[in-house]
Amino acid sequence: MSETRKPFPFHEFEPAWQARWDAEKTFRTPGPGDEGFDPAKPKYYVLDMFPYPSGAGLHVGHPEGYTATDIIGRYKRMNGFNVLHPMGYDSFGLPAEQYAIKTGQHPAVTTAENIETFRRQLKALGFGYDWDREIATTDPGYVRWTQWIFLQIYQSYFCGETNRARPVSELEAKGWTREEIDNVRLAYVADTPVWWSPDLGTVLANEEVEEWKAKGHTVERRPLRQWMLRITKYAQRLIDELDGLDWPEGIKLLQKNWIGRSEGATVRFQISNFESQIEVFTTRPDTLFGATYMVLAPEHPLVERITTEDRMAEVEAYRKTCATKSDLDRGDLNKDKTGVFIGAHAVNPVNGAEIPIWIADYVMMGYGTGAIMAVPAHDERDFEFATKFELPIVQVVQPGEDVDWRGFTDYGTAVNSDFLDGLPTSEAKAKMIGWLEANGKGKGRIQYKLRDWLFSRQRYWGEPFPIVWKDGRHEAIPEGELPLLAPPLEDYKPSGSPEPILSKAKDWVELPDGSLRETNTMPQWAGSCWYYLRYCDPMNEERFVSKEAEKYWQNVNLYVGGTEHAVLHLLYARFWHKVLFDLGHVSTREPFQKLVNQGLILGEDGQKMSKSRGNVVNPDDVIREYGADALRLYEMFMGPLEQVKPWQMKGVEGVSRFLARVWRVALDEGADGSYAISPKLRDEPCADAELRRVVHETIKKVGEDIEKLSFNTAISQMMICTNAFTQAQVVPRGEFVDFLKLLNPFAPHLTEEIHARVGGEGMLSEMAWPDYDPAALVRNEIEFIIQVNGKLRERLKLGRDSGEEEVKAAALASAKVAEFIEGKTIRKIVFVPGKLMNLVAN
Repeated sequence: MSETRKPFPFHEFEPAWQARWDAEKTFRTPGPGDEGFDPAKPKYYVLDMFPYPSGAGLHVGHPEGYTATDIIGRYKRMNGFNVLHPMGYDSFGLPAEQYAIKTGQHPAVTTAENIETFRRQLKALGFGYDWDREIATTDPGYVRWTQWIFLQIYQSYFCGETNRARPVSELEAKGWTREEIDNVRLAYVADTPVWWSPDLGTVLANEEVEEWKAKGHTVERRPLRQWMLRITKYAQRLIDELDGLDWPEGIKLLQKNWIGRSEGATVRFQISNFESQIEVFTTRPDTLFGATYMVLAPEHPLVERITTEDRMAEVEAYRKTCATKSDLDRGDLNKDKTGVFIGAHAVNPVNGAEIPIWIADYVMMGYGTGAIMAVPAHDERDFEFATKFELPIVQVVQPGEDVDWRGFTDYGTAVNSDFLDGLPTSEAKAKMIGWLEANGKGKGRIQYKLRDWLFSRQRYWGEPFPIVWKDGRHEAIPEGELPLLAPPLEDYKPSGSPEPILSKAKDWVELPDGSLRETNTMPQWAGSCWYYLRYCDPMNEERFVSKEAEKYWQNVNLYVGGTEHAVLHLLYARFWHKVLFDLGHVSTREPFQKLVNQGLILGEDGQKMSKSRGNVVNPDDVIREYGADALRLYEMFMGPLEQVKPWQMKGVEGVSRFLARVWRVALDEGADGSYAISPKLRDEPCADAELRRVVHETIKKVGEDIEKLSFNTAISQMMICTNAFTQAQVVPRGEFVDFLKLLNPFAPHLTEEIHARVGGEGMLSEMAWPDYDPAALVRNEIEFIIQVNGKLRERLKLGRDSGEEEVKAAALASAKVAEFIEGKTIRKIVFVPGKLMNLVAN
């Protein structure tokens, strides 16, 4: 298309409308306390998961969700809602710092340049954002409140009696010591094994390890002092309070599985010839009589103490091998089982049998107690391990008939289990827990797979902790000193040691009173945990959000983003929100009421878009060739929002032709290339009942489809309506303007331009959404089937109430029918009112 004349001048009017929207602040959203705010209107808060502003800018996959939320936001505005639809940037992150390491350019400069690119591209797509509410997590004003929220968490503990966070000042008032308080803070310091990358100079989350190893970076396991957040205290609430949310069931299940609630018992195994015991958690205490060996995580602290001398060399070699593997790799169920016997034994508490202790990489310190009792008869991994290393396998559960007990993990009947024999599994579990508690060997317990949140990074480009260290103790800095910003550095390169990069800034770290600043920084997740709250009141310097704005806008009515954030971001944001709720800072228990995950847009080759594959499509190129409206419309027309879909440039071209047909309904092109109002467009009532019916069917369907996020079917209906306008002899202005209103959320530039050119006043986006007339939907004509001797020969459109004589007359007047009755006598007529007529002739 670029080498030929454009079918309509989108390249001229799209930038003009964008400039006007900017200048007039068309999509400004007044909130409580703002001029022009109308509290009587209902509110609708529609939110995109905000992007990380990379140097590559947007590709065509990004606008899919943004277009969907823009359509919803524009539609709700036209239906009388106060709509909050903001945009911002998750702008801390490793890529900007890696660029700083290469070039010496401060990450803030790189980030600002990237944000400018993203902003330009977003505006070129015509999104109806309130740009006065734009935020970036790196803005000093935003950093201030991220640090303030961290201090709220730091100054809180979880009260088991109320199941809520409470200020630690309550414990101080009760006379608790500083050490006792530090042991229950929701933000605390701990020495813990972490994934450390010497060349990146930071720890990585478990989920990040494989990504960065694939990029060639070294990652190793080592213990480090880290800041942790006690998210585990909220495990049950994070499960229970999912129930009231309108989220995809798959996402809810992912969160529940990640939290991993399990009911069972802790069991204590005495180590032979040692005073120490090994505690394990099991969901199947009924199988204790089948425990024939134990497995410790290679990094378990007992391993060094209880390994015999003759086994030490092999054990140490195995531990070193395990230290280079990620939790994902170690937990792979399909991999070959490996392990080493450490020479020690433990005593099975229910039968006194001595069982060997092994270490194996499939047991990890991050889950449970870092130790398991192995029941190989009834656990698949244990069965494979026992089979490989020729360890005893004892059946203790009898399945149903014709089911092999080897590796059977379901419920059955206890066998070979002394006092449990004959009991069904549920009863056997309860009886065993009672026995353990009565004999001091264990206790019933609910456990979670969820671990406390590792909240430290050793990088530069992140929020500094608002913490100082005095005499070996951590203390919060006064709120009046916020934001605490990182000082500029001459060198951003990591040293290769765990010493954080900020430790290079000696003048910043060492304070006059002898105290030292914390040199770790917060992870990128911190800023994304609460950005939806700041959008409600982004200029407030007194609070992170005013109580009035928070109460009005919360919670988010519709949150749209990718499934890659199904667990971590959503779980972390819910956790922070619940702490703020407990402390009285927000009024809702949950941040996001409805969640929708848009499907991935693949390249034309059917693969995920990436630079390495060379299949990335830049929206700038599409806009230049076909216009922003065509891009927006195509992304919504590709298929259901949640589906994965391949990009096809021919599809954009097809949608562009549809927009050109809409243009030509209202405007005719002159010989000189100018456009004039089509003579078909007239200021008169619609006399064509069929056209009016199609228009009102379209009003009804488009509104219903937008509510259901079924944008592709709404577009299909608008195409039908456009065809009806094209075929009509007269296009009544009233019906056509109503149609433009329907199309406006999808193609705002084109519709505003047409409306203005045909003499319309004001902007469509500020008009009311049209109502459909139910009476117009009634079809006055229906289709009658005309048969001759039982065979279909004609279809006639006649009045709904047409009687037999009227239908007969129309049938006999039809040339198609006449052909089959010529020279014959009609012997009989079968008439079904409203449906068919059969002429029997011979």
